[in-house]
Amino acid sequence: MADIRELGAAETRLGFAAIRELRTDLESEDEFVRRVDEVQRPEGYRLVGAFEEGAEDAAAVAGFRLGNSLAWGHFLYVDDLVTREAYRSRGHAGALMDWLVEEAGRLGCDQFHLDSGTQRHDAHRFYLSHGLHIPGFHFARVLRR
Repeated sequence: MADIRELGAAETRLGFAAIRELRTDLESEDEFVRRVDEVQRPEGYRLVGAFEEGAEDAAAVAGFRLGNSLAWGHFLYVDDLVTREAYRSRGHAGALMDWLVEEAGRLGCDQFHLDSGTQRHDAHRFYLSHGLHIPGFHFARVLRR
């Protein structure tokens, strides 16, 4: 069974190998660490990893934040959830999902949310099998890159 633990700022880089498989636009580990630690953490972003015994880098990671809105009340939003390809089908994503849902409950959240790319059919099956449903569409427009 994987060891699930939150990654503090000193451990951010342990999540890079996994997150790079989801966020392919990240140019380097240093860029990832800078963006997470200097930009996202101050806004409430938290990073959790699933680790196999003896492994230094996370087999899977989840990045999330808390928020409040008129539509959802107090919510936990998952920005990132990914398992490294070499570690898939070992229960890491399920263990992270369970941890996230428990954390949302512990923090008194009313709802749990995430978005998934329309092309990620395996992820959709996974989310549906873990009790999530598809309540609507998410619309977006890139303003700058």
